[in-house]
Amino acid sequence: MKRRRILSLTLASAGALVSVQGIDRLDNRAQVALAQQRVNLTVSAAISLSNALEELKTVYQQSNPNVKITYNFGASGALAQQIQQGAPADVFFSAATKQMDALEKADLLLPETRRNLLTNRLVLIAPKNGLALASFKDLTDSRVTRIAIGEPRSVPVGQYSQELLTNLGIWQQIGPKVVFGNNVRQVLTFVGTGSAGAGIVYTTDAKQSDKVQVRATAPANLHSPIVYPVAAIKGSRNAEAARAFVEFLASERAKAVFQKYGFGIAG
Repeated sequence: MKRRRILSLTLASAGALVSVQGIDRLDNRAQVALAQQRVNLTVSAAISLSNALEELKTVYQQSNPNVKITYNFGASGALAQQIQQGAPADVFFSAATKQMDALEKADLLLPETRRNLLTNRLVLIAPKNGLALASFKDLTDSRVTRIAIGEPRSVPVGQYSQELLTNLGIWQQIGPKVVFGNNVRQVLTFVGTGSAGAGIVYTTDAKQSDKVQVRATAPANLHSPIVYPVAAIKGSRNAEAARAFVEFLASERAKAVFQKYGFGIAG
């Protein structure tokens, strides 16, 4: 009788062990399947970040092959407005704090993901063989007939440019010569093609064109600090993946890429 009872207990234990191992295998399969699921992230970012972010996408997807990143590049003001109106976005990377502040005020940011990440500088550019301008005040020269800057209300580089020119005391004087670009890359194109005799862009954008020359760099104390904040969007359908990508953008590896393209690191 005892031998039968011992045998029964042994068989029951073995059955339980097989059952637990089966559950473990199912859990492992579920975890593998979850890891292999494709995650789509939409990143709305200032167009001045495009070159650096395209390189970083390749770097990120090498170690995260299940994450597909789609960029929506444009002027920070227009991108923020799109998000406020319900356009799908998982991450927002702005060229100014003003637009990020607006989204935070509207409670559209995923808590504890916002951070100031990068800095930049304003530069005066002219076509490759254009006028030899020595300073921003030379924009008052009658030989400069068209000056390209970003649209100040929606394009951060335009906001900074207007502040600079106002603080230099020449904004009203050059006003009739100013043409506005929808984003910083359009300003760069205006000058690079000779459609404008001068323009104001970020130093990082000037580095992307061999058709322009930098004539002067703006003193940082004559405009608001140029800061690039990034954050995950609360309405993201892939909140954890969005949070992870923001963390990657703040990593030392990503910072090295941003610095290669001429950005400074905030803080």
